[in-house]
Amino acid sequence: MSTRLSGSTRRSIADVFDHLDYKRLESVYCYEGGDEFWRTKREPCRRLGTKMAEVLVKKLSHSGRSLYVGAGVTELPALLAEVIELQRQVEPYNLRRSEVAVLNRACRPLPVKFRAQDASLASGLFDHLWIVSVLNDPERFPNLAPLSYGTADPVSFDPRRFEQQRRVVRSIVDRVLPKLSLPGLVTTSTEEVIWIADWCHRKNIPYLVEREQFPTALVGDPVCFIRIGLRKFTSRKVRKS
Repeated sequence: MSTRLSGSTRRSIADVFDHLDYKRLESVYCYEGGDEFWRTKREPCRRLGTKMAEVLVKKLSHSGRSLYVGAGVTELPALLAEVIELQRQVEPYNLRRSEVAVLNRACRPLPVKFRAQDASLASGLFDHLWIVSVLNDPERFPNLAPLSYGTADPVSFDPRRFEQQRRVVRSIVDRVLPKLSLPGLVTTSTEEVIWIADWCHRKNIPYLVEREQFPTALVGDPVCFIRIGLRKFTSRKVRKS
């Protein structure tokens, strides 16, 4: 069950979206047609992101820490809700420097600072990890993503490149998951659950994939929550590729 965010949080989210430089974001998210993309996606991104934030704040404690991997425009409502509603510390990482500059400019009055670095450089432990549309990014992993989505072409599929990309994805998981304090919460897309589950199986750590899913505006992958580290959980089996 979700709960409505406070008026001040909603105003802050709306204000940040109003101050984003969408012209500069066009080249980050699109090869062409970026102006039309943001005219279409801007409001759904804010609206669906706010609904997701309403759900997230009910699952987190006050004054905790959240690590956001590959955070961008989509993550803004959740980030702002965490710091305003729960007074939590958030550390969003994004390797696209041009997007980080736009996001930090829009968030300047708020305690949210994006870092143009690898999230594995984050210090300390976090009770919440957000990793959405990172491990199945079709641009970064063009031979792995089609298999995740069930669209791989058996004629042109390159198992050698797939194996290379699988190693990279596992490396990302192996570097950021240890930063989650246990028990902890992971927010991820349904297509990426398998990678989190694989890490838990390899480490013999119990986990529970919550059944409820939430739509997103930009990539379209539904988002879900995974609770990791409580012994009373019975791991829900996840189909492996």
